[in-house]
Amino acid sequence: MGLRVAGRLPSQVRVLALTSSPGRIEELRAKGLTPLVGNLDGFQSLRRLAGIATRIIHLAPPPSAGWADSRTLALVRALRLRTKPVSVVYGSTSGVYGDCGGQHVNECRSVHADTPRARRRVDAEARVRFWGRAAQLRVSILRIPGIYAPDREGGTPRARLMKGVPVLRPQDDVYTNHIHADDLARACCRTLWQGRPQRVYNVNDDSAMKMGDYFDLAADLYGLPRPPRIAREGAAEQLPLMLLSFMNESRRMDNTRMKQELGLRLLYPTVATGLQSR
Repeated sequence: MGLRVAGRLPSQVRVLALTSSPGRIEELRAKGLTPLVGNLDGFQSLRRLAGIATRIIHLAPPPSAGWADSRTLALVRALRLRTKPVSVVYGSTSGVYGDCGGQHVNECRSVHADTPRARRRVDAEARVRFWGRAAQLRVSILRIPGIYAPDREGGTPRARLMKGVPVLRPQDDVYTNHIHADDLARACCRTLWQGRPQRVYNVNDDSAMKMGDYFDLAADLYGLPRPPRIAREGAAEQLPLMLLSFMNESRRMDNTRMKQELGLRLLYPTVATGLQSR
């Protein structure tokens, strides 16, 4: 979804932004950030982070192949070289829960990742939590579902609706979860200062919708045709493998802990309000 800075940070805080692209340096500076060039796929480029990064938000995805997250491992190795940070926030995915059959899911549920990308996230969670326990530092895990942002290109279902990509018929459909990018940014900032040690937080809004209903809602808001509905039996022939994998998992995430412990009041508590924001 791109870089987004939100929430209430203390005025004296200097925000450093790690980027692997030198071409983004001026863009980051224009946002009031201090850019650092480094690559999570290259350990040596991360060494300068040690000792200067006191509070860390790690949102980078794992590599696209393998069973482990070498990027998170490289970051942890670099940060362990000098004085430990005060707090670390790792942005994981709700996919670590796997298919829950539409049940309500809180953070006490065991992970049961069904896809290679979710298993890499489980590996990353384990690495940062082990580091937190071993070094006695405050590590928090955010389990994040689908992120959307109406002010960003590709940040809403509009493009998919215009292509007429089908969704599952109601009797085959799955529950899906969402979070507005601004609310996610605010959750990251709150967790950085208020998250409890080795704590997991579901970061999602209050919507409890099936995927097809979500796309129907978006279509109605945008004045576009609703997507066609298909049976699960024929979905494999009509949908990309990545999209099909999301349709194989159904869960309704419980965000009670996020609200009670972080005190986060959502700006966009439902996708209906969030999709109409600017």
